[in-house]
Amino acid sequence: MADMAVQSDVMAASGPYDRAKALSAFKLGDITFYWITRACAISVLLILGGIILSLIAGAWPAMKEYGFAFLSTQRWAPSADPPVLGALGPIYGTLITSIIAMLIAIPVGIGIAIFLTELCPQWLRRPIGIAIELLAGIPSIIYGMWGFFVLGPFLANTFQPFMIRLFDGVPLLGAVFGGPPSYLSLFNAALILAIMVLPFITAISVDVFKTVPPVLKEAAYGVGCTTWEVVRNVVIPYTRVGVIGGIMLALGRALGETMAVTFIIGNSFRISSSIFAPGTTISAAIASEFAESDGLHQSGLILLGLLLFVLTFIVLACARLMLMRLEKKAGN
Repeated sequence: MADMAVQSDVMAASGPYDRAKALSAFKLGDITFYWITRACAISVLLILGGIILSLIAGAWPAMKEYGFAFLSTQRWAPSADPPVLGALGPIYGTLITSIIAMLIAIPVGIGIAIFLTELCPQWLRRPIGIAIELLAGIPSIIYGMWGFFVLGPFLANTFQPFMIRLFDGVPLLGAVFGGPPSYLSLFNAALILAIMVLPFITAISVDVFKTVPPVLKEAAYGVGCTTWEVVRNVVIPYTRVGVIGGIMLALGRALGETMAVTFIIGNSFRISSSIFAPGTTISAAIASEFAESDGLHQSGLILLGLLLFVLTFIVLACARLMLMRLEKKAGN
């Protein structure tokens, strides 16, 4: 008993000192962790700022030479004397291919997600999910090669002639679907983009559709709603913020895609009303010409990259504002 009392007194005497030492060690660890995480966060801003500054510095000669006329000029003749550079063709091609790709990918992707979450048999759900994951993991250059050797010739020999004959003589649509057929075209590039962004829209939509509380769907089915009515009136309204977020991420991917588009778009700076005509995008133009460029030509390509950066930023900023408004409306 006496030994236990002495040991207790020793522990009591050393207790405050040990606790203070332990707390000091924990405090030092917290401070170190705080500054490491803060440095990581700040490094992201520094990297982003460095990229912006380097783009502006590289594009400055072209900005001084052409000014705002760079945005409205269609001709691209870097070998002329003096060089004539205009971004209108690449900007047009970037927007057209991205818009067509999203018009194709959004309904198909959301339709696949609805089928997987609401209608698909259990034995079929896993194979389709694996196929979607594989599509997302295929390198873009493989898509480009497949589009060049398989999809492009197939569309030029089947789909494009049919659409040209179908809308021949129809106002507006006759110009949009005008000929001649070509396996290097804006539409072919847009179709490749649609296939590439489809897994992103599908995967995100499946994840957000799974967040719908089962009680809401069961209540709708209980009052006699069909599957379509449940999806339209319950699932889509409940998950629209997440679905729109996934669509905007896919749009950002479509705007910046390079290798697959370069293979199959034709690399033509000429603007055509037909989606079956060759064209180019900002990223495809940079990839095709940057290695052989110098001087003002290289500065013009860097300015194209700066424009793509600004365009992507505007799209993502608008998406964020839209999501904030939807969240605020849902909260009210």
